[in-house]
Amino acid sequence: MSSTEQARWFVLGGDHLVLLDAQGQIPGGPRACLPSPLQEAPFERFDDWDGEPCYLLDLGTTADTQAMTGLRQLMVAGDEEGFRLAGRAWQLATFRRSHRFCGECGAPMVPKSGEWAQVCRHGHVVYPRISPCIIVAVRKGPAILLAAHRRHYQADDPMYTVLAGFVEAGENLEQCVAREVFEESGIRVCNVRYVASQPWPFPHSLMMGFTADYQSGEIKVQDDELVAAGFFEADQLPRLPPHGTIARRLIEQSLAEKR
Repeated sequence: MSSTEQARWFVLGGDHLVLLDAQGQIPGGPRACLPSPLQEAPFERFDDWDGEPCYLLDLGTTADTQAMTGLRQLMVAGDEEGFRLAGRAWQLATFRRSHRFCGECGAPMVPKSGEWAQVCRHGHVVYPRISPCIIVAVRKGPAILLAAHRRHYQADDPMYTVLAGFVEAGENLEQCVAREVFEESGIRVCNVRYVASQPWPFPHSLMMGFTADYQSGEIKVQDDELVAAGFFEADQLPRLPPHGTIARRLIEQSLAEKR
């Protein structure tokens, strides 16, 4: 790459932190747009954005990250493509960080030429991990099932969102929807319908979104996952996930459906 090449520069460090420019965006332009210590750093090309190459540099977990910002800030700011590509960069960096040694023979691993993979001296090859997850909006008449999740609960202004969970071995997506909803809320669902998907780099999920209808049951929250849950109508919604998330899309689409 030349020093004058126009590109997007994804500089990562710490735990899901990314370097943004003065406008709160991924730096774009020639290498000279970067802070001087990074202008000679060994970036790797990993994608393209509007015809411009995207380069990745992971400074590691112990880097000085005072000038960096949480990855979610791009999503909150409405920069969907910046968030998508930064998320892809983070998943690739997480893969490299967590596959320094071969899980089969224990030998050190190095990047494989020609593809984004790691290979050891014995030829064992691994590819970036992707964890399939479901996320589902459950409708009961004019209301939608929303829950306050324990992992990001704020007592003064709790955010409520739809239910989600990881797919288990030997389970199809529809079975996962029914199981996760019942485990977390005590509700049985029917009429499960696929909507859309979204890569989610925390750390390497692929969220597959569904809507479903209430079938039976009373709400009984899974204490280790949820703080509270309830059915909410459109005129009495609590604080919701930000725009740009598949959770927000599912909520809005579900409430917009005529019943």
